[in-house]
Amino acid sequence: MMTQDGRMLHPIDRLSRRINVVVEQSLFGLGALMIGIVAAQVFFRYVLNHSLFWSEELARYILVWLTFLGATVAYRRGVHPRIDLFAHRLGFQGARAMRIGAHLVTMAFLGVLVVYGAQFAYFVRLQISPALQIPKWTVMLVLPISGIIMLLHATAAVVSEFRERTS
Repeated sequence: MMTQDGRMLHPIDRLSRRINVVVEQSLFGLGALMIGIVAAQVFFRYVLNHSLFWSEELARYILVWLTFLGATVAYRRGVHPRIDLFAHRLGFQGARAMRIGAHLVTMAFLGVLVVYGAQFAYFVRLQISPALQIPKWTVMLVLPISGIIMLLHATAAVVSEFRERTS
């Protein structure tokens, strides 16, 4: 794969892009599934006068996965909120240093998310969800998974910053 200026992509950036595509497709599938579940619940409750006892719990768990996986896509696309008040005053090198610093600080927080998310998923490993009767660790596993994906995206962003030509 090539960048817009004709250079080859770094392998980390290539992996980051591929994983992002898979996550985006998964988000589409999860979103469609959630819409179907909620629509079925509305139909069963108001038309057939019979509630699906499991639908609310499943929709809530899908929403958790949508939120955390969606955050990885937002990070990859660079659309998380940020403050650029001083960046333009620092010139190219100063702004680059700020961006790299921001990614490194983010990586530290993501490391915490991965470690404590894995610990939390392990902590709830014996709990079973009330309606679906599935292990709760399967829901909480999204914490370390999304953290690892965002760490990959942050690493790719840092590598891209170092590979970017000075302007």
